[in-house]
Amino acid sequence: MIPAPHRHTPAIIDLAAIRRNLMQIRAHIGTRPEIWPAVKANAYGHGAVKVSEAIEDLVDGFCVSNLDEAIELRDDDVIEKPILILSGIVPEDADIARELNLTLAAPSLEWLELIVKSGHDLSGLKLHIAVDSGMGRIGVQDFGEANAMIKLMDIHEIIFDGIFTHFATADEADNRQYEQQVHKFDEILANLSRRPKYVHSTNSAAGIWHTEQVQDIERLGLALYGLNPSGSVLTLPADIVLEPALSLYSELTHVKQIQAGDTVGYGATYKADGPTYIGTLPIGYADGWMRDMQGFHVLVNGKFCEIVGRVSMDQMTIKLDQPYFLGTKVTLIGQDQDLKISADDIAEYRGTISYEVLTSLSDRIYREYI
Repeated sequence: MIPAPHRHTPAIIDLAAIRRNLMQIRAHIGTRPEIWPAVKANAYGHGAVKVSEAIEDLVDGFCVSNLDEAIELRDDDVIEKPILILSGIVPEDADIARELNLTLAAPSLEWLELIVKSGHDLSGLKLHIAVDSGMGRIGVQDFGEANAMIKLMDIHEIIFDGIFTHFATADEADNRQYEQQVHKFDEILANLSRRPKYVHSTNSAAGIWHTEQVQDIERLGLALYGLNPSGSVLTLPADIVLEPALSLYSELTHVKQIQAGDTVGYGATYKADGPTYIGTLPIGYADGWMRDMQGFHVLVNGKFCEIVGRVSMDQMTIKLDQPYFLGTKVTLIGQDQDLKISADDIAEYRGTISYEVLTSLSDRIYREYI
C-alpha cells in the first residue's frame, strides 16, 4: 500500500509538538533515567523514520516491536543509537540483529536455547530478559529461569544488557495489580546472579503516575505523541500539558441534495427525512477510518457534521448544513475554529482506545510533517 498525496486526505504531523512532549516527560521524571521512546507501529501512526530523526538528539535509544521495524531505522544509517526489539524475534534471525547492533528481548530459556543451537556467532549480541510479572504475554516467571539464561549467555559471549517487565494496569485508578507486578519484578531482581546495565519497567503511564518506579530507562509511548495514556480515567499531573501531534484532514469531493425517503450507503442505513445536503469524502475503512464511525461527526466550517450511512472502503458521506464548494476542508482529527475532535473522542465513540485509532491509520493516508 502506497501513500496517496493526490487524494487530499493528509495526516499532518507536528514534529515540534513531539519534541515538546518529550521534554515535558523528561522534566517530570528527572535527568537520571534514559528515555527510549516507542516508535513501533510506525511511531503510533506518526511515521517511525521521521519521528525518530526529529528526536534522536533528545533520547538515548528507541523501542520497536519487531526486527523489520528495527531494520527500517538502521537502513542508510537513519538511526545509530541503540534499538530494543520488544516482542522477541524468530531465533534463526538473531545473527541479523547482531550484525545491525540491535538489542533483543529474550522471552524464555527455551528461546535462548534455540538461538545458541543455530550455530551463528552470537558474541556481542545484546539481550534484555523479559519478565512476565503479570502481563501474561512473554517473559520468564521466576528467577531460576532468568539465572539459567544469564549462565547460558555467558557461555556463548552474549551480553546480558538488561532486564524488563511491562505493567498491565499502570494507567488505571486501581493500583492492586500494579503493586503485585512491582513486587514480583523486584523479587526476581533481588535474586539475580548479577544486575545488568539496564533495569526498566515503565511505559508512559507508569512514568507519569508512578515516577518512583522509573529505573534506568523510561519507555515513552503514547504520551510522546501528545495523548493521555489513561484516556479519561486519570488526569495528567499539573506539570504535564501534552500536545496531540497528529491532525487528519480531507475535503469534499461531491456535494448533492437528496429528498425525503432517499437512502445513503451500503445497507441503506440512513434515510433522509427531508431535503438534505450530503457531502462525500475520499476516506474509508481501508484508510483506518472504521466502518462503525457512522453516527460520529467531522468538522466543516467550524461546525459538527454527522457521518451518515455506513463508511465504505474508500469513501464516506456526511450531512451538511449547506451546499459547500468542492474542495472545502474537512477536519477529522484536529481543531476547526472553536471546535475540535481528538483521537480520544473517536476512541470513546468506538469503545476502544486512542492507540488503536492512531495505529489503524493506514499507509494510504499521506503524512505531511511540520
